[in-house]
Amino acid sequence: MRSTVLFASLATSLLLAGCAFWTSRGARQPLFPADGVPPGWTVRAWNDVAKPGPPGATWRVIDGVLRSEGARGSWLMSEAVHGDFDLDYEFKLGERGNSGLALRAPMAGDPAFDGMELQMADLRYNPEAKPGELTGGLYRAVAPREQVYRPTEWNRCEISLRGTRFVARLNGVLIHDLDLATHTETVKRHDGTDAPPLRDRARRGHLGFQELSRDGGHVMIRNAFLRSLD
Repeated sequence: MRSTVLFASLATSLLLAGCAFWTSRGARQPLFPADGVPPGWTVRAWNDVAKPGPPGATWRVIDGVLRSEGARGSWLMSEAVHGDFDLDYEFKLGERGNSGLALRAPMAGDPAFDGMELQMADLRYNPEAKPGELTGGLYRAVAPREQVYRPTEWNRCEISLRGTRFVARLNGVLIHDLDLATHTETVKRHDGTDAPPLRDRARRGHLGFQELSRDGGHVMIRNAFLRSLD
């Protein structure tokens, strides 16, 4: 009888532990829960995240809002690696704002071409930008279905990545529902060389936020939440 009770107790403990694991795994967690320099993130160079960010480039959370400061030309990259996840956040740019969201990026090379970058940029930053280089585009690879960016206002972005399926909404509007495995188009890097097509890019990597704005109009990020599905 005693062994039966002990077995039942052990089984209950294991079940509760398993429930706690799955709850943690699927819980929606804030990316930047406290003011100050965000722990678990590192500042890297905008065109090669294997290199440190430019001198004077810093990122910190002030009153719940992530802001970049100092020199332009940096990424704030997560130390953690992610594969499948849901991510939602709000962002705001200045009139010549240029930022981006790195998805599944390696910690070397340019996230826009070696991982994926969801672009966040005001048209005034580059009036000659192509649709895939404007807000909502997977940079130079796939343009958003429609352009719904609100200049100099807060914009809400919702991302879902499940294997090769990528879904994104901007301000409540569906801008992407893609099977990345079908995208075999060649993408050109800034130096004109070929980058891997979306089909061949990594299925796991780091998250990041970019600062490449001009005229002091630094990107601002707030209400950023991640639900890991790995």
